[in-house]
Amino acid sequence: MQEQRKIRTLIVDDSAMVRKILSIGLGQDPEIEIIGTAADANMAMQYLARKKPDVITLDLEMPNMDGLTFLRSFMKTDPIPTVVISSQTQRSAQATVDALAAGAVDVIAKPRMELGGGLGDMMASIAQRVKVAAGAQVRMSAARQPAAQPMRPKPVAPSSLAKVPDWMIAIGASTGGVQALTRVLETLPADCPPVVIVQHMPEGFTASFAKRLNQMGPLRVKEAEDGDVLENGLVLLAPGGPKHMTVIKHMGRHQVRLIDGPEVCFSRPSVDVLFHSVAQVAGGKVSSAILTGMGKDGAEGQLAIRKSGGRTAAQDEASCVVFGMPNAAHQIGAPETLLPLDDVSSWLMNSCARATAGDRLESYKV
Repeated sequence: MQEQRKIRTLIVDDSAMVRKILSIGLGQDPEIEIIGTAADANMAMQYLARKKPDVITLDLEMPNMDGLTFLRSFMKTDPIPTVVISSQTQRSAQATVDALAAGAVDVIAKPRMELGGGLGDMMASIAQRVKVAAGAQVRMSAARQPAAQPMRPKPVAPSSLAKVPDWMIAIGASTGGVQALTRVLETLPADCPPVVIVQHMPEGFTASFAKRLNQMGPLRVKEAEDGDVLENGLVLLAPGGPKHMTVIKHMGRHQVRLIDGPEVCFSRPSVDVLFHSVAQVAGGKVSSAILTGMGKDGAEGQLAIRKSGGRTAAQDEASCVVFGMPNAAHQIGAPETLLPLDDVSSWLMNSCARATAGDRLESYKV
């Protein structure tokens, strides 16, 4: 039997210490080969001119050419799966979200020496993410840069938006989800039902992602806070960090509750936790979608939504960066249908229309 070729990985980071930590840590994985390191983007570009890696790990805050500019340069011509290794500063968080929108596959918080005995576990996690990235479908991208103009104000909600919602939308995503969610949300109408989302992302990055989404479409988007009330035209993004996001019903209105709890499917916040809560309180008046991502988070929760009478869909393999989460849901019969990414927003709105139309559209029949 022919031995499987190792995943050739290039490490790009201006910190000699981080390059050493990543080289040693990733190099211990028998499936990964470190084929080079670069201290800045210019050195990395010279390296790419000679040899193409399978995966790049990339720091964004570097001298000379920054990592985001470097990423955009090769994603437009010769895409390479890229894992961003980012510090959790506000400036870095914004650049990281822009990098994910430009085509980076994943984001990982930069390892810290003070982790001590926990550094080994973190490196094992990074190695696993690099291996997932190696199998990701990355495409040439002319990714739009975030709006240079000040954030445009959202219109004051008219009475049609202010009424108590009678439907909600719940979405889960992970690897590749920044691009996918941007595509879905920017095509939903301003008067759509409230949207609750779990996107797997480290603590400190979801606020920047919510801000970016708020700039790009007609919907109001914010990082969710405990007690937020679900409103038409409002998107609530679960904050990365130590809590799960759930939806409860309180005094006739649906609200967000951020709760403590262990990781579910290796994730916190977890799509499963959100979806199970929605299945319990929505009374079947919910449309859900599982988008691109690794693992199986959301599958059981979406099945609960379907059993409760809610509508369910998942992104198809051809349009996913990673088909893990949608496929896991599909394997247990959770989604009614698998959809190309470009059809997800219209399906969500058409499925909501069932509340008044009384039947589902033929084009999306199970």
